[in-house]
Amino acid sequence: MEDIFEEIVKIRREGGSAALATITVVTGSTPRNEGSKMLIRSDGSILGTVGGGSLEARVCREAMKVIEDGESRVLHFDLTGKEAAKGGMICGGKSEVFVEPIVSNPCLYVFGGGHISFFITKIAKMVGFRVVVTDDRAEFANRERFPDADEIIAENFSSAFQKLTINKSSYIVIVTRGHLHDEKVLEWAVKTDARYIGMIGSKKKKQTLFSNLQAKGISKDVLEKVYAPIGLEIEAETPEEIAVSIMAEVIKVRRKNEPRAQKTREV
Repeated sequence: MEDIFEEIVKIRREGGSAALATITVVTGSTPRNEGSKMLIRSDGSILGTVGGGSLEARVCREAMKVIEDGESRVLHFDLTGKEAAKGGMICGGKSEVFVEPIVSNPCLYVFGGGHISFFITKIAKMVGFRVVVTDDRAEFANRERFPDADEIIAENFSSAFQKLTINKSSYIVIVTRGHLHDEKVLEWAVKTDARYIGMIGSKKKKQTLFSNLQAKGISKDVLEKVYAPIGLEIEAETPEEIAVSIMAEVIKVRRKNEPRAQKTREV
C-alpha cells in the first residue's frame, strides 16, 4: 500500500497521470477485501491488485477511460453467475470498485520580477498553483519582494533553465524586462512540454520575436501554440488588472479538458 502512495507522489511530481482503483464494497466471497487498491499508470502498467482475472482486466480498461476523461467510475462485479465463471471468477460474491483519476499539481513558472509578476504570484497561489519566480536581478528576485513564491531563482535565465523540470502540468509566463530576455526564454520554453506558454507584449513584438525564432529553425506551428499577447482581452491597464487577465487565461487553459474528479459514473 505504501508503495502505491509513493508512486502517486512521484507521478504527480513528474506531471504524469494515472488512475487509482479501490475496492469499496464486498459481499460474500471475493478475491480481495475492501480497501484493496491498484494503481493503473497511463502506459497501462499497474501496481497492486484488486483480484486478477477478468475483474482486474475490466478495471484496467475502465481506468484508461478515467485517465482520458477525468471522470471517476464505480464498477459493479457479480461473481455469482455463469458469466463470472466464464471469466474464471467463481468466488460467489459481489464487489464494487471505485476508480478515480490521479492528477498532477500545476506549477507556474514566472520569468521576470516586475510589478506584474508580483501580482501574478499572489493570484496564482490563491488558486492552487505552485509558483517559481525567475529573474537575473537579485534585487528583484528575492523573498522580500515575492513572499508568496514557492521558489525564487536569481540567476541569468540560461542557468535557471538547467534547474527547472517542465512537464505537462507546467505553465510558463514570460514577463521579463525586455525583448531580448523574452526571446531567450521563449526559445527555451517552446522546446519544453509545458501545457501553457504566454508572453507579454504587443502584436508587433510578437511578430518580431516569432520571425527571429523561425529564422533559428523553430516552426510556425510550434510558435502558434504560444499565447501572445498574453492574457484575456479585458481592457486591462494596471499591473493588477494585467495579472488578473493573465491568470484568467492560465486558469482557462488549466480547466480545459481537465480531469473532473467530482463527477462519478456508475458502470
